[in-house]
Amino acid sequence: MKMKGARVILECLKEQKVDTVFGYPGGAVLPIYDEFYDFEGIKHILTAHEQGATHAADGYARATGKVGVVFTTSGPGATNAVTGIATAYMDSVPLVVFTGQVALSLLGKDSFQEVDITGITVPITKHNYIVKDASKLPEIIREAFDIARSGRPGPVLIDVPKDIQGAEIDYVPCEVDTSFKTYDKYNRYYTDGELHERCVKNAMEAINSSEKPVIYAGGGVKISCAQQQLKEFAEKINAPVMCSLMGLGGFPGDHPLYLGMVGMHGTKYSNYAVYESDLIIAVGARFSDRVISKVEKFAPSAKIMHIDIDPAELGKNIDVDYPINGDVKEILERLNVEVCAKNNIEWNKRIEGWKNRYPLRVIENGALKPQYIVQKIYELTKDYGIVTTEVGQNQIWAGQYFNYSRPRTFISSGGLGTMGYGLGASIGAQIGCPDNRVINIAGDGSFRMNCNELSTISKYKLPIIQVVLNNGSLGMVRQWQELFYQGRFSSTTLGHEVDFIKLADAYDIKAKRITQNQEVEPVLKEALSANEPILIECLIDKDEKVFPIVPPGAPIKDIIEE
Repeated sequence: MKMKGARVILECLKEQKVDTVFGYPGGAVLPIYDEFYDFEGIKHILTAHEQGATHAADGYARATGKVGVVFTTSGPGATNAVTGIATAYMDSVPLVVFTGQVALSLLGKDSFQEVDITGITVPITKHNYIVKDASKLPEIIREAFDIARSGRPGPVLIDVPKDIQGAEIDYVPCEVDTSFKTYDKYNRYYTDGELHERCVKNAMEAINSSEKPVIYAGGGVKISCAQQQLKEFAEKINAPVMCSLMGLGGFPGDHPLYLGMVGMHGTKYSNYAVYESDLIIAVGARFSDRVISKVEKFAPSAKIMHIDIDPAELGKNIDVDYPINGDVKEILERLNVEVCAKNNIEWNKRIEGWKNRYPLRVIENGALKPQYIVQKIYELTKDYGIVTTEVGQNQIWAGQYFNYSRPRTFISSGGLGTMGYGLGASIGAQIGCPDNRVINIAGDGSFRMNCNELSTISKYKLPIIQVVLNNGSLGMVRQWQELFYQGRFSSTTLGHEVDFIKLADAYDIKAKRITQNQEVEPVLKEALSANEPILIECLIDKDEKVFPIVPPGAPIKDIIEE
C-alpha cells in the first residue's frame, strides 16, 4: 500500500511491538508528529528536554528488556540527545533514536537547524543511518531494531530528512522477530569450531583444578537473562560472587556466596578475595578501570577466565588466560552440566572471616545518614521496588546498601557516569513497569541538572519517589578534593540556595524534608502508600563520604575504610 514515509515509520514501530515513544517535536519531525495525531497503539511521552527523552527511553529499556525509542528534531534537538545516546552505548542499552533532518536538497548548506548527527554519533552508536532513498525506509528501520537488540545491545540512530518523511512509498507489512538474538549477521560469534571447543575445555579444567575461585559478574548477566544459570554455577562450584556496578541484581544480593561490589568502591572482602584468588571467572563484564585499578597488581596470583559475547572485550583491558566468546547464558548452561561440583571449604571460610571483620556499616553519630536512608528504602521496597540513580556519592551508596536480588531493578549510568541521568531514567522505568514503584536516588548536584523533568512526572502523574540527598555540594568531587587534593575545595560548594520543596510545589508535586534518621521510615511509608509523585529532600552533612574507596592508581587491596 502507498503511504507517506512518516506513516511508514509508525507502522514499522508497530511491527516491532513498540508501545511507547519518548520525544520532543520540532520543525524537522512535524510530518511524523502529524501522523501521530490520530495514530493508535503507540503512546508518546513528551519530556521537557531531548536529553530527558533519551534517558527515559534508556530507563524503559533497562527496566523492561525491550528496545527504547526516541524522536527528536534536527540540529539542537538531535545534539541534545547525544549524551543520552552515549550513556546507552557505554552500558549496552538497546535504543533506536529517530532524528529529523533538513530536506535532502538542503544538506551540506548550513541550513537552519542542520547538523551532521550521523557524523557526530559514529563513535557512540552500534550503527547509524541517514535515509536518502525513501523506498529503503522500512528495510532500514527493521535492520536498525535487529542491530540494537542483537549480540551486545546498543543504540542505533536513524536520521530522516523531512522530504523523506513526506514522500509516498510502497509499504508492505512484515512479521518481524522481536526476540533478542545472541548472534546473527550483524553480531556473529562461533560456538562450533575447534578453537571454541578447546577454549571451553581448557576453561572447565581450570575451574575443576582451582582452589580459590571467584566469579566476577557484570551487566551481561542481566542482558542475557542468565541470572538463574549464574546462581546454579556459583552454587555448583561453591565460589563467591562479586558484581560490577552494572552487574547488580544479576546475582541475589542476600545469597551467602554474594560479596557485593568489587573495585574502587567495592567491599573490602570482595577486593581481598580477588587479590588472593587463583582463578577469576568474569561473566559478562568488561574489566573497567573502576574495577581493576592498577592492572599489574589486580590479581597477581590468579588466572583469568573471561566469558563475553563481544570478542573485542576479550583481552582489551587485561590479559586473559581462558577467553570464551559466546552468549553468557549458553556458556553457563554448558558449564553447569559439565564442570565438577566443588566445596572450596577453606577458601570460603577465609572469605567469611573477612566479611565478619570488614562489614559495610552505618556509623551512628546523630546525623542523618545517607546509608541509613538507602537501607530503609531496601527494607520497604525490596519485593517490588526499582531504584534509579544519578551519579556520584548517591549512586555508590545505592549500590552498596541496597541488596538487589532481582535483575533490572538497579538502573544507573555506569560507563559514562552521566549526572542528570536518573530522573529521566525513572520516568522510563515507571512507564515500562507500572506495577513496580520507582525510587530515584539523587544528589543535589545531579538533580539540578535535569530537574525540569519533574514537569513530565507531574504531567503524566507518575508515582515516582524522588529522594534528593542534599549536602549543598558536589559530594563525590568534594570527597576527592579532600582525600587527594589537600582539601582545596574549588567550585564544589553549591549551598542551599535552591528550595527543593518550593521547586516541587511549582510542579504540583508533594514534598517532604527530612533532617533526622527517625523521620526516614515514616516519610517513606507515607510516600509508598500514596499513588502519586513525591519529592523527599534529605539534608545530609557535606563531609559525609563514600567508603570503602581505592585511591587512584593503587592496587585494589589497598582500600581505604572510614
